[in-house]
Amino acid sequence: MSQQDDMLPRPLPSALTFELASRCSTTKARAATLNLPHGPVQLPMFMPVATQASLKGLTPKQLEETSCRLCLNNTYHLGLKPGQKTLDIIGGAHKLQSWPHNILTDSGGFQMVSLLKLAQVTEEGVRFLSPHDGSPMLLTPEHSISLQNSIGSDIIMQLDDVIATTSPDHERIKEAMHRSVRWLDRCIEAHKKPDSQNLFCIIQGGLDLDLRRECCKEMVARDTPGIAIGGLSGGEAKAEFCKVVDTCTGLLPTHKPRYVMGVGYPEDILVSVALGADMFDCVWPTRTARFGNAITDSGCFNLRHASYACDFGPIEEGCKCICCKPDSEGGLGITRAYIHHTASKETVGAHLLSMHNVHYLLNLMRRVREAIIEDRYPEFLRTHFKKLYSDDPPTWAVDALRGVGVDLLG
Repeated sequence: MSQQDDMLPRPLPSALTFELASRCSTTKARAATLNLPHGPVQLPMFMPVATQASLKGLTPKQLEETSCRLCLNNTYHLGLKPGQKTLDIIGGAHKLQSWPHNILTDSGGFQMVSLLKLAQVTEEGVRFLSPHDGSPMLLTPEHSISLQNSIGSDIIMQLDDVIATTSPDHERIKEAMHRSVRWLDRCIEAHKKPDSQNLFCIIQGGLDLDLRRECCKEMVARDTPGIAIGGLSGGEAKAEFCKVVDTCTGLLPTHKPRYVMGVGYPEDILVSVALGADMFDCVWPTRTARFGNAITDSGCFNLRHASYACDFGPIEEGCKCICCKPDSEGGLGITRAYIHHTASKETVGAHLLSMHNVHYLLNLMRRVREAIIEDRYPEFLRTHFKKLYSDDPPTWAVDALRGVGVDLLG
């Protein structure tokens, strides 16, 4: 064993098992079962985001009925409200939000980008001004892990130094990558519950593939139960996004889950799966619902448009979500006309569209998984992109999928 190996923190115990079920014979796509403390989840998968222990527009029971078995909470926000003391008293976020299934917590690192005007990053950690009352808060790797231990989430994320991929400051991106590695070591040392909570590292490095390769090497050496690819979906070109995902997955172990953070558009997810990624999350399905948008196989449609005022068909023909199914099949039989009527005036419109949109993405992942297991994922991709874009799929998707053996134009 080298002196450098001696300096690495000891490998963490794992509170998960990763069972690979099938691999696509053409692309890098894979299907697996991820067994977590609150039950198994099927990969590839999409995680709805319940930032403050609440998915906007859905009750916990309604979220459960979409088939969701792993949702995301945010450590930074829960640390502010209800606060660590309350979480400790009630026994964690599962009890706080009456959620019997799995939770993943984002460490708070993303707030370095989203709340940059309120944050200052140093080696010690991140100093925030609370968006609630302006009071100061220091989020260190140790405090982030302590909060996540109190939250009790099944998957916890390291605190990482997050820089927007569009930043022109290469030295700052390099600094953030190396700091993220150092902060991971501090997170590992601070983690008090490795037998019940799985710590994932986060690969940084911006759009610099050499930095990403270096970070992959360092993070893999720490042997965390799972690995995330972070710092993307920040406005970079889709072609650059794909290069980062493809490069990182090619360097990651096959026996661990791979999580690309902040990805929610269906076409982005489908391409990322082909490039070897397993897990995704985004607020987009519920956020876009609040603007009256319905996600379908044919694209995203704004049902506030006047053309839907007398459209008495379901939100999406053939959809089996509770909203789209007719009353005769145990559904609500909601029509596009009703969504049009309520989306601008009543919260119920956003509520119903949120249920549909979350169901859509979870069902899309079920279909993806089936296609991988039946070794027809390339055909699935061609069919889906054909319906979405007719004969003119985006160049970035064509090029990325061509790199793993799928020709969308053929």
